[in-house]
Amino acid sequence: MEVAIKGKTSLPLDEFFKDSYRIEEGVPVFKPFIGGEWVEFPEKRDVYSPIDGNVIARVFKPGWESVDRGLELVYREGRRRARNIPGERRLAILSKIADIMEEHLDAFVDALVVNAGKTRKAAYGEVEASIDRLRKAPLDLRKLPGDYIPGDWDAHTLESEGLVRREPYGVVLAIIPFNYPLFDTVNKFTYSFLPGNAFVIKPPSSDPIPIFYFVKAALEAGIPRESIALVPLPGSESEKLVADRRIHVISLTGSTETGLKVISKAGIKQFIMELGGGDPAIVLEDADLEQAAEKIATGITSYSGQRCDAIKLVLVERQVYKKFRKLLVEKLKQVKVGDPREPDTDMGPVIDSSTVEEVLSAVKEAEERGAKVLFGGRRLGGNYIEPTLIEVEDKRILKELRAYRDEIFASIAIITPVDSVDEAIELSNERRYGLDAAIFGKDINKIRKLVRLLEVGAVYINEYPRHGIGYYPFGGRKDSGIGREGIGYSIEQVTALKTIVYNYKGKGIWEYM
Repeated sequence: MEVAIKGKTSLPLDEFFKDSYRIEEGVPVFKPFIGGEWVEFPEKRDVYSPIDGNVIARVFKPGWESVDRGLELVYREGRRRARNIPGERRLAILSKIADIMEEHLDAFVDALVVNAGKTRKAAYGEVEASIDRLRKAPLDLRKLPGDYIPGDWDAHTLESEGLVRREPYGVVLAIIPFNYPLFDTVNKFTYSFLPGNAFVIKPPSSDPIPIFYFVKAALEAGIPRESIALVPLPGSESEKLVADRRIHVISLTGSTETGLKVISKAGIKQFIMELGGGDPAIVLEDADLEQAAEKIATGITSYSGQRCDAIKLVLVERQVYKKFRKLLVEKLKQVKVGDPREPDTDMGPVIDSSTVEEVLSAVKEAEERGAKVLFGGRRLGGNYIEPTLIEVEDKRILKELRAYRDEIFASIAIITPVDSVDEAIELSNERRYGLDAAIFGKDINKIRKLVRLLEVGAVYINEYPRHGIGYYPFGGRKDSGIGREGIGYSIEQVTALKTIVYNYKGKGIWEYM
């Protein structure tokens, strides 16, 4: 049975954002913001909706000469302009962006629904989280103050004193993923601009439209035109951009493979990278099974599983395995897959057809090796697929499966019984990723052991992994990344420490015993 689509998709337009596009044959064509202005180029590329594959917009594709001139402006003037804005005014600009986004909330929501395939509820959630992140910017300031170091604790530094301060690196390049295009842009911009960095955005090719809207809002709020650039280069043509020495920091959210490519090309820079994930959820025998099943089902299916923190591996203590397995399947059966514009849809499309093919291939591989599909695994037409749960009891088979080894960016998970907490730790840690883990249960001793030994960046107790606005910092270990995204933490990686030593020898300021 195929998903029914409610008419041909089109992008509703808001006049406020008209600087960022022009209409050509009834289709909006979006302009990069380079060199302090919205610019048109001879070449254009299509932007599709994952809802039905319809062309909803086009984007002018910049040539490298224009990108180079734009980077020069950001480097020569923009980083100085951003740094020379008093901190109080930077906060005011961030607050004004939030006001503008609230005023034009429906336009941002429509862009996320039509361009990213999000349900309307999920799209509202992303816009509201973005506004909330901007309003929480004052909390980042707790990491900006520096240190005072008295010199009298070492014989060689008597009659001196030191200050350690933080200052902006200069230019931050943000490489944005398709799954949270608006929030990731807003988050990276907030912690980069707040301490005084200029900002260059490389948007995702799949769903860049919300980012064009954001740049317009930021300009309207007062960010200097020289201090921001929107460069919609395809990932395959971005090597010069990431390698450019005028870029000081790269903040990337994306796949591990993309992260490795960027690191290999970028040279010596600062990195914040939230990369591949796909999290384990561990269900202990004393867990509230109904609650755990509901939360894990949400963790598997939210935004069609296209989240770095989506649950991909469910490890259940054998004493409650059969009961929990039944409950989880029941919860997945209740998930309605359909047109995300419909109010009762729980799960919309994945971003493109290649993702569907990847899921189908993983299901076929699992079945051929003796695994059992408990639910889902079928294409529902176009970019729609059922949430999929695969049962694997033989751990040797489990470790060979692509669904265990790799991150399949869709709503697909493996469930398997475990005989001990130690086995759950082993199966979690043998994956190359280490973003998050979830634990459901009450036994504090088991929970404490899991917390201590799981090789991940965050552990959620009786909750599915959800990074939210970064109120709690998140980020990975192993192949899941470098550094941390989060209020008050990322700011440490977009600012440089500078030590200033004052020498007062012979000035009579100190008289030591």
